[in-house]
Amino acid sequence: MTSNRPLIAVIIVLLVSACDGERGAPTPPAADAAPGVQAGSAVQAVAFPAPASEDFCSTVQKFMANTAVEATNTVFTDMPSYRHSKPSPNPLLTYQVVTYAGGLPIMVSCKIKTAAHLRAAYGPEAAGAQLFCPAVTRELLATTVGALRQNNDADAAERAAAFVIDEDEPYVTGRAYLADFPLSYRGADGAIHLSSHGLFQNYDSWITAVLPRKVQGQSYCHLATVEYLTALARGEMEPGTVVTTADDAPVVPGGG
Repeated sequence: MTSNRPLIAVIIVLLVSACDGERGAPTPPAADAAPGVQAGSAVQAVAFPAPASEDFCSTVQKFMANTAVEATNTVFTDMPSYRHSKPSPNPLLTYQVVTYAGGLPIMVSCKIKTAAHLRAAYGPEAAGAQLFCPAVTRELLATTVGALRQNNDADAAERAAAFVIDEDEPYVTGRAYLADFPLSYRGADGAIHLSSHGLFQNYDSWITAVLPRKVQGQSYCHLATVEYLTALARGEMEPGTVVTTADDAPVVPGGG
């Protein structure tokens, strides 16, 4: 009988790399996508804080894991510290870094915990259904559209409502999550597409038992900000912004 040990070893090596700080190669945009915000849709129910707020990724944690467990969130001002950070479930520790274009915050990166890991740590009622990074982008885009309408900027609101949110599948390795990628791009359909790259380790999977604890139940996201989406909608920025997690990434205002 052929042994499965070599295959299992390869899988473990790939998943363990999810916790390291090495960066991978750029990845192409997702082929599948979903409509952004329809012209008549309402403003979202979730109020996300400002990108630099220490509560931003805490709010993302609550939203994505459907949890009321309070997190202690750390906001880094250097990318290497973010790359090497590891969220933990109990106490719930999460991590955040903001990428800037000049003085404009364009992306927030969050490292949080999965709903399944929180249930394991705090009990079955501690978290609900798991959501993924594109769901957060939909909420942020709804905020953008609503704010533009309230400011009587109907043309920009219409353009933002037509943005397409790619249904990006989360990666399983940190190397892929940390690779450069376009935060937005103009697709072959002529529409502006939004990327929401992330990482997800399924805590309920059989593989979790053989993984180091620091890898288990991790959920990471790169998220376009309302400020960036607004600039795109108003034509103040062009689609195609490539973001990076390199050491010199601009993670303070005016940093690049």
